[in-house]
Amino acid sequence: MVRFYGTACGKVDDKGRVVLPAIFRDAMVRGGSENMTLIVKKSLQQSCIELFPAEEWEIRSEKVLGSIDPELNTGDADLWTKYNDGVYTLVPDGKLGRLNIPSELLESAGITKEVVFGGVGYKLQIWDPETRKAQLLSDEKFRETASRLSSKK
Repeated sequence: MVRFYGTACGKVDDKGRVVLPAIFRDAMVRGGSENMTLIVKKSLQQSCIELFPAEEWEIRSEKVLGSIDPELNTGDADLWTKYNDGVYTLVPDGKLGRLNIPSELLESAGITKEVVFGGVGYKLQIWDPETRKAQLLSDEKFRETASRLSSKK
């Protein structure tokens, strides 16, 4: 199972390609998926792009699908359509681990030339550096949230 941790910086070339940093390519190798298929999509909650190992995406999609009925419920059908809107399958090229990110996803995250990759365990986030800096929880807000969540147990 692949898990992504840490951060790394990168650049977007003129064709919309980014090189997957070595730290994350190594995580794929350790997870037994050196030449894996990846799913890339716009985040539903944050202003970034999300990158999932295909196996992880399938697990998470099945969980969502298991809680709705898009065949019989119009609202569920709308949710499922939106959930899958702008989802693309990518395979890093073998030499450099380059990923060709669709331009609509780069634009939706405000990414132009510089990117920050952030590993959050089951997925990898790709951010515009300034957007990530602005949206990342402050230390104080992190402590408040952690305290609130720990008091629920």
